[in-house]
Amino acid sequence: MNRPLIASFVFGTITALTLVTLNPLSIGAEAASPDTYRQLNLFGDVFERVRADYVEETEDADLIDNAINGMLTSLDPHSSYLNPKNFRDMQVQTRGEFGGLGIEVTMDKGLVKVITPIDDTPAQRAGLRPNDMITSIDGTPIMGMNLSEAVELMRGPVDSDIAITVLREGEEELLDFTLTRAIITIKSVRYHQEGDVGYVRITTFNEQTASGLDAGLKELTKKIGAKNLKGFVIDLRNNPGGLLDQAISVSDAFLERGEIVSTRGRHAEDTQRYNARSGDDANAKKVIVLINGGSASASEIVAGALQDHERATILGTRSFGKGSVQTIIPLGSDGAIRLTTARYYTPAGRSIQAKGIDPDIEVFQESEEAKKALIRGEASLPGHLSNEEGEKVERRSSGSFVPSDKTKDTQLNRALDLLTGKVEWPVAKTEAASNTTEQPTTVAN
Repeated sequence: MNRPLIASFVFGTITALTLVTLNPLSIGAEAASPDTYRQLNLFGDVFERVRADYVEETEDADLIDNAINGMLTSLDPHSSYLNPKNFRDMQVQTRGEFGGLGIEVTMDKGLVKVITPIDDTPAQRAGLRPNDMITSIDGTPIMGMNLSEAVELMRGPVDSDIAITVLREGEEELLDFTLTRAIITIKSVRYHQEGDVGYVRITTFNEQTASGLDAGLKELTKKIGAKNLKGFVIDLRNNPGGLLDQAISVSDAFLERGEIVSTRGRHAEDTQRYNARSGDDANAKKVIVLINGGSASASEIVAGALQDHERATILGTRSFGKGSVQTIIPLGSDGAIRLTTARYYTPAGRSIQAKGIDPDIEVFQESEEAKKALIRGEASLPGHLSNEEGEKVERRSSGSFVPSDKTKDTQLNRALDLLTGKVEWPVAKTEAASNTTEQPTTVAN
């Protein structure tokens, strides 16, 4: 059975994926024209010329790999070639345990851009932040490398150190960090009691997420007491995505019926719809979902589904806007290709590609750190897939900073105040923090 994914890679771009097993030579496509074969002959001529005359000896496999990757990466920021090693790494990562730094990255203007550090990993503990631009690794400049080459530099034996130099918006000088590589075990769900409110933090969507949420909802309900429980806060801030089936299961935990998400490809027959099963694991208690500019892909599926069904109130800032689906097509012993094949839609038929999910209640964090942690999301990535509506989508900068001190967490405290009745629910469901009358318009990149 094919298993859909919306995978977030610790060393890769945020992506939405569907894993399929296909014979790459049997994939349906229109017959190539004579001109296409002429162009392929041109590629062969260039390949032979490089092999024969380049100033240094080249590796045939490297030339072919780079040519394939160049073709795919020219399509959009999320299509790429996975060599056998990277393909194995991807499969390991979706299981929730792997070696590395615990950092989500993409390529932007020739540098490695941090999407988000994952909780309780070397990257998060060292102080890396969303939108940090990595300029060098162990003294080797990033400029001129592709993402795969930069990622390879970041990998290494567990317990070995790595030096990273970062360009950060608002800082006059480059920042140096030393991280120790570690086995990254992603505990995707954490939860605790906040008075009469259950708080559930989902950091990524891996194979452990649905069971972790189920355990959290049950334990919090038992600990607080069903009669005293005011509701749940589901924190998806800076959650970059993960497995599609887990996003569906998380949404289903709060829904009795109806569509959760649909995916639509190039052809009408490619449309797929995923529906909820009966049963509300939260027992109809109020739910507030926290999102921000670092909430992407699977996070946006959950937020969009619960918002459209009016099952939850979405609070925070606009999400990343990653609304395209990538298909992983294995190539036998030669790795796989990751190809954008569809867009995904919320139950109301909204495509969030390059738009994101707008919160019902807009609340920005109140701190100097938050002002430096602005993110424009998918719409700012060069070559991104446009929104199919054809309109020019202007995206306002969103915050991606989450304070470690919960007393300073404006978004969380607003959610708790709403659930406990300390403040009234706004009629229009739109508000902003008191010191954010001017909406941020700059981007940190």
